[in-house]
Amino acid sequence: MDNIILMIAIAAPPVILAITLHEAAHGYVARIFGDPTAHEAGRITLNPIKHVDPVGTLLIPGGIVVMGALTGAALPVFGWAKPVPVNFGRLRHPKRDMLWVAAAGPGSNFVQAIGWAIAGGLFASSQAETAPYWTLMSQVGVQANLVLMLLNLLPVPPLDGGRIAVSLLPMRQAIALSRMEPYGFFILIALLFTGVLEKIMNFLIPPLRSFLHMLTGA
Repeated sequence: MDNIILMIAIAAPPVILAITLHEAAHGYVARIFGDPTAHEAGRITLNPIKHVDPVGTLLIPGGIVVMGALTGAALPVFGWAKPVPVNFGRLRHPKRDMLWVAAAGPGSNFVQAIGWAIAGGLFASSQAETAPYWTLMSQVGVQANLVLMLLNLLPVPPLDGGRIAVSLLPMRQAIALSRMEPYGFFILIALLFTGVLEKIMNFLIPPLRSFLHMLTGA
């Protein structure tokens, strides 16, 4: 039990930060491009309570951490927050600006992954008694942000990658792709249970970690 509590205490800060910053970034960039909806709703904030989804932010990541602690398996920690409200019709150039609003979330996760990689290098060289715990937290931070970034970049609406694809595609193809949005969650679940999602993550995360190592030296 103590081990599970310790793992939750280590994993919770970087996972919650990854999710909340992801959502706040969407709202912030939407405001820059003309849509103040998230700002009006008080969602451009680092206060995690404003972004917490009981299932996606607490139950799912917490369950993954507990299962990992009980089984010893290296399970990817991921989750989601309440989506920040964005009214694409209020953007100055809806189709074009959609790309930047959608990319802001995964972009924030990549920046956080870099930050955690640097922090992990500093903690690993520290002689402090608590350094191993901070190092582990940094490793969770890198992994959680890379998983969240890649998951959201899948070209499936309403994920960010789907929004980006809709923005980039010609109008006819963009409309066709956007019509998949009601089925996006079911597509994601199918990818998860068929193992396709795991293969995508296992293929992409190692080179990304190597890139972070090259970039930060950590």
